[in-house]
Amino acid sequence: MIVGFLGVILMMRPGSDVFDWAALLPVGAASAYALAQIIARRLGESEGAAVMTFYSNALFLLGGLILALLLGPGEHGGVGHKSLAFLLRGWSVPSGVDLLLMALCGVVAAAALPLLAQAYRVAQANVVAPFEYTAMIWGVLYGWLVFGQLPQSWTWAGIALITGGGVFVLSRERASASAHG
Repeated sequence: MIVGFLGVILMMRPGSDVFDWAALLPVGAASAYALAQIIARRLGESEGAAVMTFYSNALFLLGGLILALLLGPGEHGGVGHKSLAFLLRGWSVPSGVDLLLMALCGVVAAAALPLLAQAYRVAQANVVAPFEYTAMIWGVLYGWLVFGQLPQSWTWAGIALITGGGVFVLSRERASASAHG
């Protein structure tokens, strides 16, 4: 895990002029996501995937409503920091195309979240989590196809550390399981 975290730090490049404190926001999000998967594994012993998905979506909705009430009017959007200005800008009615894209994302999430909850419910997290590493592949592919950008060498090195650390943990857990089983 430490090697993977070092990969994240390498990609953020603290101390360089590229680093921005807002880069810590995804680290916080990833930490919350990891905690949610650990909780899902424990709840999976007594609850079904549909119930776990319902409660996680209810929590997301509650959090979104609270943030909308606090930040919705956009009165905090005039801050000088570009990431905060983006996050705190006022709400506006999306265009028809944007609404359609959001609805499609909702359909995908409605199908994927129960499946992911079921995976963490029936299997060890160290078995399921490596499949989520494909998000890095998809991120690079989408960045290239949509924006015409490929990661810089620092990012590739960070991806290698994250993936290597995950593969190491997985192989170590499998070796430990076969030694005890």
